[in-house]
Amino acid sequence: MGSVRVRRQTGKLLFDFRYQGTRCREQTALDDTPANRKKMKKILERIEAEITLGTFEYERYFPESPNAAAFAARRRGEPEAGSTPLFRDFAEDWIEEMSIQWRHSHYETVRLALDKYLTPHFGEQEVGRITKTEILAFRSQLAKVTNRKGEHLSASRINHIMTPLRMILSEAANRFEFSSPYHGVKSLKVPRTDVEPFSLDEVRLILEHVRPDFRPYYTVRFFTGMRTSEIDGLQWQYVDFERRQILVRQALVRGELVYTKNDGSFRTIDMSERVCQALREQRQATGQHKFVFCARNGAPLNHNNVTQRVWYPLLRYLGLRPRRPYQSRHTAATLWLAAGESPEWIARQMGHTTTEMLFRVYSRFVPNLTRQDGSAFERLLSAHFDAERDTPETAGGEQ
Repeated sequence: MGSVRVRRQTGKLLFDFRYQGTRCREQTALDDTPANRKKMKKILERIEAEITLGTFEYERYFPESPNAAAFAARRRGEPEAGSTPLFRDFAEDWIEEMSIQWRHSHYETVRLALDKYLTPHFGEQEVGRITKTEILAFRSQLAKVTNRKGEHLSASRINHIMTPLRMILSEAANRFEFSSPYHGVKSLKVPRTDVEPFSLDEVRLILEHVRPDFRPYYTVRFFTGMRTSEIDGLQWQYVDFERRQILVRQALVRGELVYTKNDGSFRTIDMSERVCQALREQRQATGQHKFVFCARNGAPLNHNNVTQRVWYPLLRYLGLRPRRPYQSRHTAATLWLAAGESPEWIARQMGHTTTEMLFRVYSRFVPNLTRQDGSAFERLLSAHFDAERDTPETAGGEQ
């Protein structure tokens, strides 16, 4: 039971009661008189009744009390002030704990997001006191940031910055038992990147005019569907001429050899005759080195240099629309589909676990792959009803 007491130092009355296991003492400006005590006891009775019913709101009775904010935060699932570490300290512990399961390139990406954006903004706040409003305001600020070229950050880049923030707050919420303020914050919608494969005539034109020392490189790119990092990291030990297979086991990411990105990417690619010939030609040039496509000193190619010095100048020379070299991967998929290869086989070559992406991404480039004009249904109806009309029972007409 609560009570009304007097503080000796001031002679003023105060409430003394327990709420959610905490002893609460709230000072008033009332003098210690019988009338004031009677008045406060009625208020205290009402408070205790609401506590019993579960309808008590601390801030309604004591809006200026520090306890009001603390209980309101507890009601929202937020930790009390001082009960969680600063964001910068927790983030540092988190990234070091997570780094063991990441590629070095991914660690560097998260490290950059922390150092450049997250820690400068949230670093001095308690990790448990960050609110959803602050998260959304921070994301809005990111949308106004410009890069070196004066361009605003893309939706994809903003999502990549926000992802570590979501993971940090979720982990902190689990450890310190509060509700993550990131709950309900959805990623920005990223516009789809157009797939712009080359036609077979364009591929032939490119291979006929590219520098001879790069013809095998682009032949393999166009006719295997390998990713840039996979072909840059390809080593001769993974080229099996006897079985005519390329074993995709690793990739070169930011100059570092790493395992393929997922289980589907760890795959075996069947070599066509043209690819096999191109690799035999390449072996004459780089067979003494570890990497299939490399510089004279045996170092793997820098694909950015190749793109700027070989790829784009060639497209300009040929009058072709500039497209990223990655479109060679999409080209392989569309050519296989157009040739009538099994979708399951194509998916395995590409490193896809299912055929869903093939039909979703590439079908519009292959007119005969999926008909959407109703002609197939029309042929089915015609074949059935025309055959029924021509049966012997109906051939002579009605009797």
